[in-house]
Amino acid sequence: METKKKTKKEIVKMLLKNNELDEKDEEELLDLLIDQPISIDVDKQEDSQMTVGDRVADKVSEVAGSWGFILGFSCFLIFWVVLNSIILKGDHQIDEYPFILLNLLLSCIAALQAPIIMMSQNRQAAKDSLRNQNDYRTDLKSELILEELHHQMEEILRNQRKLFRMMEENSNEEEKTTK
Repeated sequence: METKKKTKKEIVKMLLKNNELDEKDEEELLDLLIDQPISIDVDKQEDSQMTVGDRVADKVSEVAGSWGFILGFSCFLIFWVVLNSIILKGDHQIDEYPFILLNLLLSCIAALQAPIIMMSQNRQAAKDSLRNQNDYRTDLKSELILEELHHQMEEILRNQRKLFRMMEENSNEEEKTTK
């Protein structure tokens, strides 16, 4: 078993040669690839670590990035302009043209919405990075297992050829003795 493990380590080192990892990280990765199952469900792991703020940021991003929000907000803007230009003419207007109050409201919404959406995007980028690392480790382990299976198949084929030769030799000897 130790010889197989050494062979696995050599293969993994060969595969990691192109990556610039320090020795400690390389050893941890070797142990992880060889001895432990490495697949993780990134979504479940991320969901278990989400805070209330993360959930709110995701929900705001989901709503603000939808056609429903765009259409609804467009209707609100049209309503605001029509209300203040046509319906409430004169002294009853809430916000006269050039709609300074509306401009202030839109600026406040944008100032709050942008960082919340960026928080959600940053978290999604971290999740994607974790998913990429998981995929890389899984691919590396799969490659390692395939290499080991290839080695075992070669061993089986060698043994099979030996058996065929032995059978042929026995068959030839039997034919010689019967003649």
